[in-house]
Amino acid sequence: MSYRLSDFDWDDLKFFLAVARSGTLRGGAESLHANHATVSRRLSSLEQAIGARLFDRSKEGLQLTQLGEELLPHILRIEDGITTASRVVAGRDAQPAGYINLSIPHFVAQSTLMEDLADFSRQYEEIQLNIVVTDAFVDLGRREADVTLRVAHEITDNVFGRRLLTYAVAVYSSAEYAKNMKDNGGKGLNWIGWNEKQEELTAPWVKQSPYPNATLRHRIKDGVLLYAMATAGMGLAYLPCFMADHDPKLTRLPFQKPKLDRSIWLLLHSDLSKTARIRLLVDFLFDRIKHRHQEFTMGIGC
Repeated sequence: MSYRLSDFDWDDLKFFLAVARSGTLRGGAESLHANHATVSRRLSSLEQAIGARLFDRSKEGLQLTQLGEELLPHILRIEDGITTASRVVAGRDAQPAGYINLSIPHFVAQSTLMEDLADFSRQYEEIQLNIVVTDAFVDLGRREADVTLRVAHEITDNVFGRRLLTYAVAVYSSAEYAKNMKDNGGKGLNWIGWNEKQEELTAPWVKQSPYPNATLRHRIKDGVLLYAMATAGMGLAYLPCFMADHDPKLTRLPFQKPKLDRSIWLLLHSDLSKTARIRLLVDFLFDRIKHRHQEFTMGIGC
């Protein structure tokens, strides 16, 4: 029996796409917020229905077979059509009710912004917020989110939105660790660095910092872990003032001035710009963050 792609449910095909993009079952599962067993089962079911393998399995991961390579561009076009149709329908929604998928970075999620979102929820009881906290740049074109707050120096993808502000960072540590600070450029203290090479004992940014004599001891790749290590007393760390100044476990260290870092952008897909509930949230966030401009740009304690 022969099959056409139209014979298959999109829910089956999206599992194929997720695994093709990530190269692993685990990566596909994470992108779809599903579990490993579900992805494996749905993929096997699709291959059985087609009567051929779509992936070659190996220790390195999954590689598309020739059939999988041939199917991929056709399924991508199906995905593009579905997401476009979804945006068009959502864009015509004139009622201030329903779900909004909102993506925000970890640092922003730990700021006073959550109090603002609580106010929004109380004001608009018919709107449900589905919030994903991630530092990854979500793909608005594929409806990975309806609205996103993105932390970046600049925006290079084709999205609709605006820069809200450029926020300030300063060096913080736990209160106990701060007792060791003297006016000696940080001598005897340790830095927590961001994704530094293991063989480096220092880095250019350390020499340019207010504490050039501190040692680059710890290296991390995750902003949440950076924050946790600083509060645990493992060393000095650059953190956003709008977050760290509200945390009683952290102390802004002396002998420094805050500096401007990256920008916060409020972004959405242009097809959704006239949707009532989206417009309400976007305007609300814009007003609230602009109202907190001083808090974000220079910090409370400056």
